[in-house]
Amino acid sequence: MSCVSVPSAFYLESDRPIAHVAHDLGIHKEALRQWVRQAEADQGRRPELLTTNEREELKWLRREVAELRRANAILKDTSVYFATELGPIRRR
Repeated sequence: MSCVSVPSAFYLESDRPIAHVAHDLGIHKEALRQWVRQAEADQGRRPELLTTNEREELKWLRREVAELRRANAILKDTSVYFATELGPIRRR
């Protein structure tokens, strides 16, 4: 269990308000509320939220897109450079 799942599990197993549980654990109530929401998303109880795995995949995909865009820009600049170096192609 991660250090985030322990407080959220503690809250989910209790009948007490988030603010009281957070106070007992010595953490901010909004931090606990976010952890609880994420735990509920991971359990499938909040389908409108992304699960932890989906968040990680989204982060990876965004990095991949950024890397591909950089590579594409380099290739485009390189093709422009070589096109100007070679000059216009004469057709017969």
